[in-house]
Amino acid sequence: MTRQRTLSLRNWAELFVLGLIWGGSFLAIRLALDEVPFVTSVAHRVFWAALILWAYVAWRRLPLPTGRDWAVLFVMGVLNNVIPFSLMAWGQLYIPTGLTSVFNAGTAIFGVVVAALLLADERLTTRKAVGSLIGFFGVATAIGLDSLRDFDVTSLAQLAVIGGTISYAFAGVWARVHMGHLTPQVAAAGMLTGSSIVMVPAALIIDGAPSFALSPTTFAAIGYYVVFATAGAYLLYYRILKTAGSANTMIVTLLIPPVSILLGSWVLYETLSPNVYVGLGLLAVGLAILDGRLLRRS
Repeated sequence: MTRQRTLSLRNWAELFVLGLIWGGSFLAIRLALDEVPFVTSVAHRVFWAALILWAYVAWRRLPLPTGRDWAVLFVMGVLNNVIPFSLMAWGQLYIPTGLTSVFNAGTAIFGVVVAALLLADERLTTRKAVGSLIGFFGVATAIGLDSLRDFDVTSLAQLAVIGGTISYAFAGVWARVHMGHLTPQVAAAGMLTGSSIVMVPAALIIDGAPSFALSPTTFAAIGYYVVFATAGAYLLYYRILKTAGSANTMIVTLLIPPVSILLGSWVLYETLSPNVYVGLGLLAVGLAILDGRLLRRS
């Protein structure tokens, strides 16, 4: 059994920085959507971030993908960027940014279940089953009984965001099976390139040529989620993953919602119903059970 790594002070600092960056991305995306259609918004995100990461790869002189790797990276781009970025951006048109981030926190829950279904060495143990079940209750609670009973565009937007988190879960399995031999920076750059191959033509067909007659706020929002929340965040995420391990890195999913909720409240004057906070609490309990350290200490 692999021993749980201990988080250093630097790891904790990096996790909080990553939580702040990704927590702010939900606000930035919503601000950009006031002027930019959601498909074009995603195209901006993946295209410019891919250029930044390829510049980093060239600077570091990292080995490039070869042959079949490009097909693997294309699929990864669809699963990890095209589907979740598009579904979540569209969903944010109809639901608060804070609620979107709460649903996003369920990624680890869905990831455990999908991995158990598709990977032979990822058995759904009793602990994992209990943690996943509590996490699912958390997601259902955050959705609320009213949304389940009175189905409308808001309900559809919530399901779209949850669909994005499920796509992230499949992406995690795909990466584990097919991408272990690639350096993380090259994998991220290649994945975003595959995403751009899909999203740039889709944006041109659906939305037409992008307009750059945008407000300073929109330019700042796009710049933030391209430079910091995508290109920079991927580099930081993989650095933490390498030094702290996947279980510790999962902690970031609980740091993101409070940041997003506060920013949504301060900037957009969003309010969330009490069931959202209860759902987030259940998600936190489910993730703690999946992590297992609190249970071992008790």
